[in-house]
Amino acid sequence: MTSDLSSFAALAPAYPELLLAVGAVVLLLAGVLFSRERSTGLSVISIVLLVAVIAVAIWQPAEGVLFNGGFIVDGFARYMKFLVLGGSAVTLILSTSAAKPFGLDKFEYSILVLLATLGMMVMVSANDLMSLYVGLELQSLALYVVAALRRGDSRATEAGLKYFVLGALASGLLLYGASLVYGFTGLTQLDQIIGAVTGHRSVGLIFGMVFLLAGIAFKISAVPFHMWTPDVYEGAPTPVTAFFSTAPKVAAMALIIRVVTVSFGPLTHDWQQIVVFLSIASMVLAAFAAIGQNNLKRLLAYSSIGHVGFALVGLSAGTAVGVEGVAVYLAIYITMNIGFFAVLLSLRTADGSYVETIPQLAGLAQKRPFVAGIMAVVMFSFIGLPPLAGFFAKWQVFLAAIDAHLFALAIIGVLASAVSAFYYLRIVKVMYFDEPTTDFVAAPAELTAVMAVTGFLLVTYFFTVSSPLYAAAHAAAGSLF
Repeated sequence: MTSDLSSFAALAPAYPELLLAVGAVVLLLAGVLFSRERSTGLSVISIVLLVAVIAVAIWQPAEGVLFNGGFIVDGFARYMKFLVLGGSAVTLILSTSAAKPFGLDKFEYSILVLLATLGMMVMVSANDLMSLYVGLELQSLALYVVAALRRGDSRATEAGLKYFVLGALASGLLLYGASLVYGFTGLTQLDQIIGAVTGHRSVGLIFGMVFLLAGIAFKISAVPFHMWTPDVYEGAPTPVTAFFSTAPKVAAMALIIRVVTVSFGPLTHDWQQIVVFLSIASMVLAAFAAIGQNNLKRLLAYSSIGHVGFALVGLSAGTAVGVEGVAVYLAIYITMNIGFFAVLLSLRTADGSYVETIPQLAGLAQKRPFVAGIMAVVMFSFIGLPPLAGFFAKWQVFLAAIDAHLFALAIIGVLASAVSAFYYLRIVKVMYFDEPTTDFVAAPAELTAVMAVTGFLLVTYFFTVSSPLYAAAHAAAGSLF
Protein backbone atom coordinates (compact mmCIF):
# COMPACT_ATOMS: atom_id res chain seq x y z
CA MET A 1 0.00 0.00 0.00
CA THR A 2 2.81 2.39 0.91
CA SER A 3 4.55 1.50 -2.34
CA ASP A 4 1.39 2.29 -4.33
CA LEU A 5 1.06 5.66 -2.61
CA SER A 6 4.68 6.52 -3.25
CA SER A 7 4.30 5.51 -6.90
CA PHE A 8 1.26 7.75 -7.24
CA ALA A 9 3.09 10.61 -5.50
CA ALA A 10 5.91 10.24 -8.01
CA LEU A 11 3.40 11.13 -10.71
CA ALA A 12 2.73 14.54 -9.12
CA PRO A 13 4.05 16.55 -12.10
CA ALA A 14 1.48 14.82 -14.33
CA TYR A 15 -1.51 15.27 -11.97
CA PRO A 16 -3.13 17.94 -14.19
CA GLU A 17 -2.97 15.70 -17.28
CA LEU A 18 -4.21 12.67 -15.34
CA LEU A 19 -7.14 14.63 -13.91
CA LEU A 20 -8.07 15.97 -17.33
CA ALA A 21 -7.81 12.53 -18.97
CA VAL A 22 -9.94 10.83 -16.31
CA GLY A 23 -12.44 13.70 -16.31
CA ALA A 24 -12.80 13.61 -20.11
CA VAL A 25 -13.41 9.84 -20.12
CA VAL A 26 -15.98 10.10 -17.30
CA LEU A 27 -17.81 12.93 -19.06
CA LEU A 28 -17.77 10.96 -22.31
CA LEU A 29 -19.42 7.98 -20.59
CA ALA A 30 -21.90 10.30 -18.87
CA GLY A 31 -22.75 11.88 -22.21
CA VAL A 32 -23.31 8.52 -23.90
CA LEU A 33 -25.37 7.06 -21.07
CA PHE A 34 -27.31 10.01 -19.64
CA SER A 35 -26.91 13.38 -21.29
CA ARG A 36 -27.35 13.13 -25.03
CA GLU A 37 -29.88 15.97 -24.94
CA ARG A 38 -28.26 17.93 -22.09
CA SER A 39 -25.08 19.17 -23.70
CA THR A 40 -25.18 22.53 -21.90
CA GLY A 41 -24.75 20.82 -18.54
CA LEU A 42 -21.73 18.88 -19.81
CA SER A 43 -20.23 22.09 -21.20
CA VAL A 44 -20.50 23.74 -17.81
CA ILE A 45 -18.95 20.69 -16.11
CA SER A 46 -16.15 20.74 -18.71
CA ILE A 47 -15.41 24.37 -17.86
CA VAL A 48 -15.37 23.49 -14.16
CA LEU A 49 -13.01 20.58 -14.92
CA LEU A 50 -10.58 22.87 -16.75
CA VAL A 51 -10.65 25.32 -13.84
CA ALA A 52 -10.01 22.41 -11.46
CA VAL A 53 -7.02 21.33 -13.55
CA ILE A 54 -5.64 24.87 -13.32
CA ALA A 55 -6.15 24.76 -9.55
CA VAL A 56 -4.33 21.42 -9.30
CA ALA A 57 -1.43 22.81 -11.34
CA ILE A 58 -1.20 25.76 -8.94
CA TRP A 59 -1.64 23.67 -5.80
CA GLN A 60 0.86 21.01 -6.91
CA PRO A 61 3.72 22.90 -8.61
CA ALA A 62 5.84 19.76 -8.94
CA GLU A 63 8.47 19.58 -11.65
CA GLY A 64 10.44 16.67 -13.04
CA VAL A 65 10.83 14.13 -15.82
CA LEU A 66 8.45 11.16 -16.04
CA PHE A 67 7.68 8.11 -18.16
CA ASN A 68 11.26 7.18 -19.05
CA GLY A 69 12.15 10.70 -20.08
CA GLY A 70 9.21 11.20 -22.43
CA PHE A 71 7.38 13.80 -20.33
CA ILE A 72 8.89 16.85 -18.66
CA VAL A 73 7.39 19.51 -16.41
CA ASP A 74 9.48 22.64 -15.91
CA GLY A 75 8.80 26.35 -15.58
CA PHE A 76 8.30 26.75 -19.32
CA ALA A 77 5.79 23.87 -19.52
CA ARG A 78 3.81 25.16 -16.55
CA TYR A 79 3.58 28.69 -18.00
CA MET A 80 2.37 27.45 -21.38
CA LYS A 81 -0.11 25.04 -19.81
CA PHE A 82 -1.76 27.89 -17.91
CA LEU A 83 -2.24 29.70 -21.22
CA VAL A 84 -3.59 26.55 -22.91
CA LEU A 85 -6.01 25.72 -20.09
CA GLY A 86 -7.14 29.32 -19.72
CA GLY A 87 -7.70 29.69 -23.47
CA SER A 88 -9.69 26.44 -23.65
CA ALA A 89 -11.86 27.31 -20.63
CA VAL A 90 -12.71 30.80 -21.89
CA THR A 91 -13.52 29.62 -25.42
CA LEU A 92 -15.91 27.05 -23.93
CA ILE A 93 -17.53 29.89 -21.98
CA LEU A 94 -17.87 31.86 -25.23
CA SER A 95 -19.60 28.92 -26.91
CA THR A 96 -22.27 28.28 -24.25
CA SER A 97 -24.81 30.77 -25.62
CA ALA A 98 -23.90 30.12 -29.27
CA ALA A 99 -23.81 26.31 -29.18
CA LYS A 100 -27.34 25.75 -30.48
CA PRO A 101 -27.32 28.36 -33.29
CA PHE A 102 -24.02 26.96 -34.58
CA GLY A 103 -25.05 23.31 -34.29
CA LEU A 104 -22.64 22.61 -31.44
CA ASP A 105 -25.31 21.56 -28.93
CA LYS A 106 -23.91 18.03 -28.83
CA PHE A 107 -22.19 16.60 -25.77
CA GLU A 108 -19.31 15.49 -27.98
CA TYR A 109 -18.23 19.10 -28.56
CA SER A 110 -17.02 19.85 -25.05
CA ILE A 111 -15.48 16.36 -24.76
CA LEU A 112 -13.49 16.91 -27.95
CA VAL A 113 -12.29 20.27 -26.65
CA LEU A 114 -11.11 18.55 -23.45
CA LEU A 115 -9.28 15.83 -25.39
CA ALA A 116 -7.68 18.42 -27.68
CA THR A 117 -6.57 20.33 -24.59
CA LEU A 118 -5.08 17.16 -23.15
CA GLY A 119 -3.13 16.68 -26.37
CA MET A 120 -1.87 20.25 -26.14
CA MET A 121 -0.68 19.71 -22.58
CA VAL A 122 1.22 16.62 -23.69
CA MET A 123 2.74 18.64 -26.55
CA VAL A 124 3.91 21.32 -24.14
CA SER A 125 5.54 18.73 -21.87
CA ALA A 126 6.85 16.46 -24.63
CA ASN A 127 10.48 15.52 -24.06
CA ASP A 128 10.67 12.80 -26.68
CA LEU A 129 9.93 12.64 -30.40
CA MET A 130 7.35 9.91 -29.77
CA SER A 131 5.46 11.69 -26.99
CA LEU A 132 5.65 14.84 -29.12
CA TYR A 133 3.86 13.03 -31.95
CA VAL A 134 1.28 11.41 -29.66
CA GLY A 135 0.33 14.79 -28.16
CA LEU A 136 0.22 16.44 -31.56
CA GLU A 137 -2.07 13.78 -33.03
CA LEU A 138 -4.36 13.69 -30.00
CA GLN A 139 -4.87 17.41 -30.42
CA SER A 140 -5.17 17.26 -34.21
CA LEU A 141 -7.65 14.39 -34.44
CA ALA A 142 -9.99 16.12 -32.00
CA LEU A 143 -9.70 19.41 -33.90
CA TYR A 144 -10.45 17.75 -37.26
CA VAL A 145 -13.73 16.44 -35.86
CA VAL A 146 -14.63 19.71 -34.12
CA ALA A 147 -14.15 21.65 -37.36
CA ALA A 148 -16.68 19.43 -39.16
CA LEU A 149 -19.04 18.86 -36.22
CA ARG A 150 -21.82 20.85 -37.89
CA ARG A 151 -22.57 18.09 -40.37
CA GLY A 152 -25.44 19.87 -42.13
CA ASP A 153 -23.20 22.80 -43.10
CA SER A 154 -21.22 22.25 -46.29
CA ARG A 155 -18.70 24.95 -45.31
CA ALA A 156 -17.95 23.21 -42.01
CA THR A 157 -17.60 19.85 -43.74
CA GLU A 158 -15.23 21.38 -46.28
CA ALA A 159 -13.23 23.01 -43.49
CA GLY A 160 -12.88 19.72 -41.63
CA LEU A 161 -11.84 17.86 -44.79
CA LYS A 162 -9.23 20.47 -45.79
CA TYR A 163 -7.84 20.55 -42.28
CA PHE A 164 -7.64 16.76 -42.15
CA VAL A 165 -5.96 16.30 -45.55
CA LEU A 166 -3.37 19.03 -45.05
CA GLY A 167 -2.90 18.00 -41.41
CA ALA A 168 -2.11 14.45 -42.53
CA LEU A 169 0.51 15.84 -44.92
CA ALA A 170 2.05 17.90 -42.11
CA SER A 171 2.11 14.84 -39.84
CA GLY A 172 3.94 12.94 -42.56
CA LEU A 173 6.55 15.69 -42.83
CA LEU A 174 7.01 15.71 -39.07
CA LEU A 175 7.35 11.93 -38.85
CA TYR A 176 9.85 11.87 -41.70
CA GLY A 177 11.89 14.55 -39.95
CA ALA A 178 11.72 12.67 -36.65
CA SER A 179 12.88 9.47 -38.34
CA LEU A 180 15.86 11.29 -39.89
CA VAL A 181 16.80 12.82 -36.54
CA TYR A 182 16.60 9.39 -34.91
CA GLY A 183 18.52 7.78 -37.76
CA PHE A 184 21.44 10.21 -37.51
CA THR A 185 21.59 10.48 -33.71
CA GLY A 186 20.21 7.15 -32.49
CA LEU A 187 18.11 9.07 -29.94
CA THR A 188 14.50 10.24 -29.57
CA GLN A 189 14.67 12.06 -26.23
CA LEU A 190 14.89 15.80 -26.83
CA ASP A 191 17.29 16.66 -24.02
CA GLN A 192 19.66 13.87 -25.13
CA ILE A 193 19.66 14.74 -28.83
CA ILE A 194 21.63 17.90 -28.06
CA GLY A 195 24.55 15.75 -26.92
CA ALA A 196 24.64 13.91 -30.23
CA VAL A 197 24.22 17.14 -32.19
CA THR A 198 27.15 18.87 -30.49
CA GLY A 199 30.12 18.68 -32.82
CA HIS A 200 28.20 16.47 -35.27
CA ARG A 201 26.60 18.66 -37.94
CA SER A 202 25.59 16.18 -40.63
CA VAL A 203 23.50 17.02 -43.70
CA GLY A 204 21.00 14.28 -42.85
CA LEU A 205 20.45 15.73 -39.38
CA ILE A 206 19.87 19.20 -40.87
CA PHE A 207 17.29 17.74 -43.27
CA GLY A 208 15.59 15.99 -40.35
CA MET A 209 15.42 19.23 -38.42
CA VAL A 210 13.97 21.06 -41.44
CA PHE A 211 11.20 18.48 -41.94
CA LEU A 212 10.47 18.44 -38.22
CA LEU A 213 10.11 22.22 -38.13
CA ALA A 214 7.97 22.18 -41.30
CA GLY A 215 5.51 19.80 -39.66
CA ILE A 216 5.20 21.98 -36.57
CA ALA A 217 5.05 25.17 -38.69
CA PHE A 218 1.81 23.84 -40.18
CA LYS A 219 0.25 23.79 -36.73
CA ILE A 220 1.10 27.45 -36.09
CA SER A 221 -0.04 28.50 -39.61
CA ALA A 222 3.34 29.91 -40.55
CA VAL A 223 3.83 30.76 -44.24
CA PRO A 224 4.18 28.75 -46.49
CA PHE A 225 2.24 26.18 -44.42
CA HIS A 226 -0.72 28.50 -43.89
CA MET A 227 -2.99 27.47 -46.79
CA TRP A 228 -5.58 25.75 -44.63
CA THR A 229 -6.08 28.60 -42.19
CA PRO A 230 -8.39 31.08 -44.00
CA ASP A 231 -10.74 28.36 -45.31
CA VAL A 232 -10.90 26.47 -42.01
CA TYR A 233 -11.41 29.63 -39.96
CA GLU A 234 -14.21 30.77 -42.27
CA GLY A 235 -15.93 27.41 -42.63
CA ALA A 236 -15.81 26.23 -39.02
CA PRO A 237 -18.51 27.47 -36.60
CA THR A 238 -17.41 30.73 -34.95
CA PRO A 239 -16.94 29.22 -31.44
CA VAL A 240 -14.71 26.55 -32.99
CA THR A 241 -12.71 29.20 -34.83
CA ALA A 242 -12.25 30.99 -31.51
CA PHE A 243 -10.79 27.80 -30.07
CA PHE A 244 -8.53 27.21 -33.08
CA SER A 245 -7.05 30.70 -32.80
CA THR A 246 -6.07 30.49 -29.13
CA ALA A 247 -4.93 27.38 -27.25
CA PRO A 248 -3.65 25.25 -30.21
CA LYS A 249 -1.44 28.14 -31.37
CA VAL A 250 0.14 28.38 -27.92
CA ALA A 251 0.77 24.63 -27.71
CA ALA A 252 2.37 24.44 -31.17
CA MET A 253 4.51 27.50 -30.49
CA ALA A 254 5.65 26.00 -27.17
CA LEU A 255 6.54 22.80 -29.02
CA ILE A 256 8.67 24.52 -31.64
CA ILE A 257 10.43 26.56 -28.94
CA ARG A 258 11.31 23.46 -26.92
CA VAL A 259 12.50 21.52 -29.96
CA VAL A 260 14.86 24.20 -31.27
CA THR A 261 16.23 25.35 -27.91
CA VAL A 262 16.55 21.99 -26.14
CA SER A 263 17.48 19.64 -28.98
CA PHE A 264 19.13 21.84 -31.57
CA GLY A 265 20.88 24.48 -29.50
CA PRO A 266 24.27 23.81 -31.15
CA LEU A 267 22.61 24.26 -34.55
CA THR A 268 21.18 27.67 -33.71
CA HIS A 269 22.64 29.28 -36.82
CA ASP A 270 20.89 26.67 -39.02
CA TRP A 271 17.42 26.74 -37.49
CA GLN A 272 17.63 30.50 -37.02
CA GLN A 273 17.62 30.92 -40.80
CA ILE A 274 14.48 28.78 -41.08
CA VAL A 275 12.66 30.67 -38.35
CA VAL A 276 13.65 34.06 -39.80
CA PHE A 277 12.25 33.00 -43.18
CA LEU A 278 8.99 31.76 -41.62
CA SER A 279 8.72 35.00 -39.66
CA ILE A 280 9.27 37.36 -42.59
CA ALA A 281 7.06 35.37 -44.96
CA SER A 282 4.22 35.22 -42.41
CA MET A 283 4.34 38.93 -41.53
CA VAL A 284 4.55 40.14 -45.13
CA LEU A 285 1.97 37.80 -46.66
CA ALA A 286 -0.56 38.41 -43.88
CA ALA A 287 -0.12 42.18 -44.05
CA PHE A 288 -1.05 42.31 -47.73
CA ALA A 289 -3.39 39.31 -48.11
CA ALA A 290 -5.78 40.57 -45.42
CA ILE A 291 -6.36 43.92 -47.13
CA GLY A 292 -8.99 42.59 -49.54
CA GLN A 293 -10.89 40.48 -46.99
CA ASN A 294 -14.50 41.26 -46.08
CA ASN A 295 -15.21 38.18 -43.99
CA LEU A 296 -14.16 38.83 -40.40
CA LYS A 297 -13.08 35.26 -39.73
CA ARG A 298 -10.92 35.14 -42.87
CA LEU A 299 -9.49 38.49 -41.83
CA LEU A 300 -8.64 37.07 -38.41
CA ALA A 301 -7.07 34.03 -40.08
CA TYR A 302 -4.59 36.26 -41.91
CA SER A 303 -4.19 38.32 -38.75
CA SER A 304 -3.26 35.15 -36.81
CA ILE A 305 -0.72 34.26 -39.52
CA GLY A 306 0.80 37.71 -39.12
CA HIS A 307 0.89 37.46 -35.35
CA VAL A 308 2.63 34.08 -35.59
CA GLY A 309 5.23 35.87 -37.70
CA PHE A 310 5.67 38.52 -35.00
CA ALA A 311 6.03 35.84 -32.31
CA LEU A 312 8.67 34.09 -34.43
CA VAL A 313 10.64 37.34 -34.49
CA GLY A 314 11.36 36.72 -30.80
CA LEU A 315 12.28 33.08 -31.37
CA SER A 316 14.59 34.08 -34.24
CA ALA A 317 16.88 35.72 -31.69
CA GLY A 318 17.72 32.27 -30.31
CA THR A 319 18.16 33.70 -26.81
CA ALA A 320 16.39 33.56 -23.45
CA VAL A 321 15.26 37.15 -24.00
CA GLY A 322 13.68 36.10 -27.27
CA VAL A 323 11.78 33.18 -25.72
CA GLU A 324 10.71 35.52 -22.93
CA GLY A 325 9.29 37.89 -25.54
CA VAL A 326 7.41 35.06 -27.25
CA ALA A 327 5.92 33.95 -23.92
CA VAL A 328 4.63 37.48 -23.22
CA TYR A 329 3.40 37.82 -26.80
CA LEU A 330 1.36 34.61 -26.64
CA ALA A 331 -0.41 35.64 -23.42
CA ILE A 332 -1.40 39.00 -24.91
CA TYR A 333 -2.32 37.44 -28.26
CA ILE A 334 -4.75 35.02 -26.58
CA THR A 335 -6.37 37.91 -24.70
CA MET A 336 -6.84 39.94 -27.89
CA ASN A 337 -8.34 36.98 -29.76
CA ILE A 338 -10.73 36.16 -26.95
CA GLY A 339 -11.91 39.77 -26.93
CA PHE A 340 -12.41 39.70 -30.71
CA PHE A 341 -14.53 36.55 -30.66
CA ALA A 342 -16.51 37.70 -27.62
CA VAL A 343 -17.52 40.71 -29.71
CA LEU A 344 -18.41 38.57 -32.75
CA LEU A 345 -20.52 36.15 -30.73
CA SER A 346 -22.33 39.01 -28.98
CA LEU A 347 -23.50 40.46 -32.31
CA ARG A 348 -26.58 38.38 -33.07
CA THR A 349 -29.18 39.91 -35.36
CA ALA A 350 -32.94 39.83 -34.91
CA ASP A 351 -33.26 36.93 -37.40
CA GLY A 352 -30.90 34.77 -35.32
CA SER A 353 -27.80 35.03 -37.54
CA TYR A 354 -24.40 36.26 -36.43
CA VAL A 355 -22.24 38.98 -37.90
CA GLU A 356 -19.52 37.61 -40.18
CA THR A 357 -18.63 40.44 -42.58
CA ILE A 358 -17.18 43.90 -42.09
CA PRO A 359 -20.11 45.78 -43.74
CA GLN A 360 -22.46 44.27 -41.14
CA LEU A 361 -20.57 46.25 -38.48
CA ALA A 362 -21.72 49.55 -40.02
CA GLY A 363 -22.83 52.03 -37.36
CA LEU A 364 -22.20 49.59 -34.52
CA ALA A 365 -21.04 52.46 -32.29
CA GLN A 366 -24.55 53.94 -32.45
CA LYS A 367 -26.37 50.67 -31.80
CA ARG A 368 -23.99 49.01 -29.30
CA PRO A 369 -21.42 51.56 -28.08
CA PHE A 370 -19.86 49.23 -25.46
CA VAL A 371 -19.31 46.40 -27.95
CA ALA A 372 -17.93 48.83 -30.56
CA GLY A 373 -15.57 50.27 -27.93
CA ILE A 374 -14.20 46.83 -27.05
CA MET A 375 -13.76 45.98 -30.74
CA ALA A 376 -11.89 49.26 -31.28
CA VAL A 377 -9.60 48.51 -28.33
CA VAL A 378 -8.87 45.05 -29.76
CA MET A 379 -8.16 46.47 -33.22
CA PHE A 380 -5.80 49.14 -31.86
CA SER A 381 -4.08 46.47 -29.75
CA PHE A 382 -3.69 44.24 -32.82
CA ILE A 383 -1.95 47.16 -34.55
CA GLY A 384 0.33 47.65 -31.55
CA LEU A 385 -0.58 51.20 -30.57
CA PRO A 386 0.61 52.35 -27.12
CA PRO A 387 -0.37 52.15 -24.34
CA LEU A 388 -2.39 49.03 -25.19
CA ALA A 389 -1.08 45.52 -24.48
CA GLY A 390 -0.39 44.77 -28.15
CA PHE A 391 2.27 47.48 -28.20
CA PHE A 392 4.21 45.86 -25.36
CA ALA A 393 3.88 42.42 -26.99
CA LYS A 394 5.56 43.65 -30.16
CA TRP A 395 8.04 45.71 -28.18
CA GLN A 396 9.28 42.57 -26.40
CA VAL A 397 9.91 40.55 -29.57
CA PHE A 398 11.41 43.45 -31.55
CA LEU A 399 13.72 44.23 -28.64
CA ALA A 400 14.93 40.61 -28.61
CA ALA A 401 15.60 40.78 -32.37
CA ILE A 402 17.57 44.01 -31.99
CA ASP A 403 19.59 42.53 -29.11
CA ALA A 404 20.50 39.65 -31.45
CA HIS A 405 21.49 42.16 -34.18
CA LEU A 406 18.61 41.09 -36.43
CA PHE A 407 17.92 44.69 -37.40
CA ALA A 408 16.43 43.93 -40.82
CA LEU A 409 13.94 41.51 -39.27
CA ALA A 410 12.81 44.11 -36.73
CA ILE A 411 12.42 46.76 -39.45
CA ILE A 412 10.35 44.41 -41.63
CA GLY A 413 8.17 43.66 -38.60
CA VAL A 414 7.52 47.35 -37.97
CA LEU A 415 6.67 47.94 -41.65
CA ALA A 416 4.33 44.93 -41.68
CA SER A 417 2.58 46.36 -38.59
CA ALA A 418 2.12 49.66 -40.43
CA VAL A 419 0.56 47.93 -43.44
CA SER A 420 -1.73 45.81 -41.26
CA ALA A 421 -3.03 48.96 -39.61
CA PHE A 422 -5.05 49.61 -42.79
CA TYR A 423 -7.47 46.72 -42.38
CA TYR A 424 -7.73 47.03 -38.62
CA LEU A 425 -8.54 50.75 -38.88
CA ARG A 426 -11.04 49.99 -41.63
CA ILE A 427 -13.14 48.05 -39.10
CA VAL A 428 -13.03 51.00 -36.67
CA LYS A 429 -14.04 53.37 -39.48
CA VAL A 430 -17.01 51.20 -40.47
CA MET A 431 -18.21 50.95 -36.85
CA TYR A 432 -17.94 54.66 -36.05
CA PHE A 433 -18.50 56.52 -39.32
CA ASP A 434 -20.89 54.43 -41.44
CA GLU A 435 -24.66 54.47 -41.09
CA PRO A 436 -26.27 51.60 -39.14
CA THR A 437 -27.75 48.81 -41.25
CA THR A 438 -28.38 46.04 -38.71
CA ASP A 439 -30.26 45.65 -35.43
CA PHE A 440 -28.83 43.39 -32.75
CA VAL A 441 -30.34 41.51 -29.82
CA ALA A 442 -28.91 41.92 -26.30
CA ALA A 443 -25.65 40.10 -25.64
CA PRO A 444 -25.57 37.24 -23.08
CA ALA A 445 -24.13 38.17 -19.68
CA GLU A 446 -21.11 35.87 -19.94
CA LEU A 447 -20.03 37.47 -23.24
CA THR A 448 -20.40 40.94 -21.78
CA ALA A 449 -18.26 39.90 -18.83
CA VAL A 450 -15.54 38.43 -21.07
CA MET A 451 -15.52 41.60 -23.20
CA ALA A 452 -15.23 43.78 -20.11
CA VAL A 453 -12.34 41.76 -18.67
CA THR A 454 -10.37 41.56 -21.93
CA GLY A 455 -10.92 45.25 -22.64
CA PHE A 456 -9.76 46.16 -19.13
CA LEU A 457 -6.63 44.00 -19.41
CA LEU A 458 -5.69 45.37 -22.82
CA VAL A 459 -6.12 49.00 -21.76
CA THR A 460 -4.53 48.78 -18.31
CA TYR A 461 -1.89 46.15 -19.14
CA PHE A 462 1.11 48.29 -18.21
CA PHE A 463 -0.31 49.17 -14.79
CA THR A 464 -1.91 45.85 -13.83
CA VAL A 465 -0.44 42.63 -15.24
CA SER A 466 2.77 43.61 -17.05
CA SER A 467 5.09 43.04 -14.08
CA PRO A 468 3.75 39.63 -12.96
CA LEU A 469 3.44 38.45 -16.56
CA TYR A 470 6.98 39.52 -17.36
CA ALA A 471 8.27 37.77 -14.20
CA ALA A 472 6.43 34.56 -15.12
CA ALA A 473 7.72 34.69 -18.71
CA HIS A 474 11.27 35.36 -17.46
CA ALA A 475 11.13 32.30 -15.19
CA ALA A 476 9.64 30.17 -18.00
CA ALA A 477 12.35 31.12 -20.49
CA GLY A 478 15.04 30.67 -17.85
CA SER A 479 14.08 26.99 -17.42
CA LEU A 480 15.11 26.29 -21.03
CA PHE A 481 18.52 28.00 -20.95
